[in-house]
Parts: sequence; structure tokens; C-alpha cells
Amino acid sequence: MSTPCLMVGVAVGCLTFVGSNAAHAQGTPGDGPNVRQMVTGLEGGSGSAIGPDGALYVTETAAGRISRVDPESGEITTVAEGLPKEMIGIGGAMDVAFIGDTAYVLVTLVGEDVGGSDAVGIYRVDGPDRFTVVADIGAFSSQNVPSNAAIDVPSGVQYAMEPHGEGFLVTDGHHNRLLSATVDGEVSELMAWGNTVPTGLAMSGDTIYMAEAGPIPHTAEDGKIVSFELASPTVSDVASGARLIVDVELGPDQRLYALAQGDWAGDGAGGPAEPDTGALLEVDENGAFTLIANGLNLPTSLEFVGGTAYVVTLTGEILAIDVP
Repeated sequence: MSTPCLMVGVAVGCLTFVGSNAAHAQGTPGDGPNVRQMVTGLEGGSGSAIGPDGALYVTETAAGRISRVDPESGEITTVAEGLPKEMIGIGGAMDVAFIGDTAYVLVTLVGEDVGGSDAVGIYRVDGPDRFTVVADIGAFSSQNVPSNAAIDVPSGVQYAMEPHGEGFLVTDGHHNRLLSATVDGEVSELMAWGNTVPTGLAMSGDTIYMAEAGPIPHTAEDGKIVSFELASPTVSDVASGARLIVDVELGPDQRLYALAQGDWAGDGAGGPAEPDTGALLEVDENGAFTLIANGLNLPTSLEFVGGTAYVVTLTGEILAIDVP
């Protein structure tokens, strides 16, 4: 998936909510693959996941809602609503993921440090309008604020989560770290970095792939996909050269793909990037990106079903893109 820049200074970059979409990649798009608009009208599209039934599940930050989207027909069904909504233009229900048949939602930027009163963390979906906070990430983050950077939001700006063991790995794009949060409420810091702005996550076996948007002004050199294993502190660059990368996913034949929001518009921290400059990119064996589709408008997260990539956008659309 994906997160926000928010006006929190150099420690956080423009992420999913307010980012843009352009990437500088090898090759030219030509006519490009078949890109079609499958869904419109979502209220602030953000994170996504493929559920146990094979459908696409999407968070809507402005509505505090989780929606199910049939990948064939595009039919939308409300799964749950009543989650905290975004308060400052970003935040709220950021991402969704499953452990077995149970859905969990990552909620951020709704706590007292931004004028709210809700818990920042992971919510279990118990029913159409019932939720249980299983991991209070905001409380942990506020009690363990990084000391190596200027922090404006003690509870952090969590961006994406990935199921792991009995819980989740969670990126924080403001505190620049990777957290572990179990469904029993245990939260801990696994890794921390400088101002890299970690965003989306993907896993293959014991290998974790992570997207980095990089600090403002989100240069192509700072836009990276990196990999590491939790048992080792070594982080390796997998690919670089795209502006404001917000998600990474494994696609057909376990090939690796990145979603870039694009050219930052320069309107200050938290300001949007240029419209229609996003890109879907494939990682090649030389650590560079091959362009699959460009001109995407404010993409936030990426999922695959077979040979089709589904891209959720901040503007409330879902695009279906056939990859080679």
C-alpha cells in the first residue's frame, strides 16, 4: 500500500494521501497495456488487500469504511463502517489486511496529538459496525518517540501493514521505522532508519520488501525498493530511480512491482504532487524500473489478481491494469 506527508517537517515525506504520481523509468510506455477504470466514487481510497475470498478490499479514509470490490465485475459492497475518519485531510483508516478470515484495519492520525480522541493502531473488524482495538500503536509510539529527528506527531504516521506471524509488520513514515504489532497488543520497534520515509510492504518467504518515498523533495534517487530479513540488520537496495514510491507488490511469476505517485508539486510538506504523473513499474534484474503504465492520478496502493494489477487512488478510483 500507502501515507501522507502532513506538515510534520523533514521527518516525514508526502506519501499516499497527498502525494502525486510520476516516475522516471527505463523505456517508454508506447501504447501501454490495457488500463481501464473499474471503480469510481470511493471516498478517499487508501490501502488495500486481497481477501481470503479473492476479492479486493479497500479502505476509504473520508468515510471510515471498508469496502469489498469484486475484481471481475467491479461491484462494491460495504463490509464495515464506523471507523475513525480522516481529520486533517489524511489519516483515518489507512490500510486493511487479513489473518485467516478476519479483517484488521490500520488507523492513524486520529489521536489527541492531532485534536482527536480515538486510538491510533490496529482495529479488528468484529461486525458491520463493530471494532476492537487490538494494538495501541499510538500509545507505544508516544512513549518511544525517536530521538534522532524532529517529531511533530508523537503517535506517528503509520502507513502500511503486512501480516506476519500472530500480528503485523507496520511502517511509520514519520518516525521512519518498522514496528511489530501482535493481535494480543504487543508493540515493538524492529528497525529504524534516517529520513527514508518507509511506505508499502510485501513479503516473500523470510524476505521483506519495503518501499521508500524519500524525504522532500522526493527525488528519483531517493525513491527506492529495499529488502531485508528480520533476523539480519542488513538492508539491501533492490531498485531505485522513481519519485515518491508508495507501494511494492509481488506480481505474476513472483516478479516485483512498484507504485510511484510521481513529481512532488512543491507546495510544502503535505502538499500534493502533480496530477496524472503516477506510474506502475516493474523491477528488472539490474536494479532499475521498467515502465508498465504511467499517467496515473494519485495512486495509493497496489494489489495483483493473476496478471491484473489493481491500483487504488486517492481520488476514489480503482484502475485495472493488465501487465505483460
